[in-house]
Amino acid sequence: MSRRRGHRRGLALAGAVAVLLAAMAATAGPLHDARRGFTTRLVAEWREDTPLEAPPPDLFTLVSYPAPLGENTAYLSANHAATDSAVGGRPAIVWLTGGMPTSRGGPYVWRQGPDENDQSAAPFRQAGLVMLFPTVRGTAANPGRQEAMLGEVDDVIAAATFLRGVPGVDPDRIYLGGHSTGGTLALLVAEATDMFRAVFAFGPVPDIADYGGIDWPFDTDDPNEFRVRSPLHFLDAITTPTLVCEGEGGNVEDMELLASVNRNPLVSLLTLPDADHFTPLVPVNRLLAARIVAGHDDPFPFDTTAIAQEYARFRAARSEP
Repeated sequence: MSRRRGHRRGLALAGAVAVLLAAMAATAGPLHDARRGFTTRLVAEWREDTPLEAPPPDLFTLVSYPAPLGENTAYLSANHAATDSAVGGRPAIVWLTGGMPTSRGGPYVWRQGPDENDQSAAPFRQAGLVMLFPTVRGTAANPGRQEAMLGEVDDVIAAATFLRGVPGVDPDRIYLGGHSTGGTLALLVAEATDMFRAVFAFGPVPDIADYGGIDWPFDTDDPNEFRVRSPLHFLDAITTPTLVCEGEGGNVEDMELLASVNRNPLVSLLTLPDADHFTPLVPVNRLLAARIVAGHDDPFPFDTTAIAQEYARFRAARSEP
């Protein structure tokens, strides 16, 4: 699901980048350092308690994982029981769904959309990876309330810790991915931990102040509340190979902003031509899943040229009569 883009700030991109660079120079630091000693001030009760539908048992099961505030619910793919004994277990991925709030669960976890907009990340499951779709605090009857991508970072790390202990999963081959607001959360998680082999963030928002029309649940008069929730400020903290991908017809200004400040060689930025916010998902995920299953040396080989070529082939095949 896509986030709803409101009006962006009145500054031109170049002016906004200059302001942000100055702010980053004064306050740069890893995300865990910024969060240490910081206590959010929540001023609204955000919850999304839509009951979770039972998934098809041949595809997923509903499980619980221990999180900082208590037990959270997640969808675990049914293929985890088929252990690949040759390598000590199957590779696995934590996938974060989009929309606001992110990672709240829903049937689109298992119901595939068309190839131009399939947000189920099904290529990973179809390639044999074990998949975990966690729900986070303040959603799906989980304890707590939503913090808008602060405590949710800790929930995702807890979900990955749970996944490492699932029978049939190789604990050394855990990946993280997300789309849209899920991509934003995936980037924040990458800035807070090194437990993943690679991270894939599709269409993230670098500065959450650029989400429009949202009455945030935290104290918006405190700039630190925005800062600790905005992955733009902590790219240097990423120690895991990370791909950020978007289509040129999507939120391309966010990619331009990230490119203007990124100095981390582990962060690969890719804007695909003839693509939007959704069309990269299927072809790029297919390629990433194939490389995971085939095995790879570390760091993860993000060949952006090969990814762009694969996407071009996908678009050409779709346009054939």
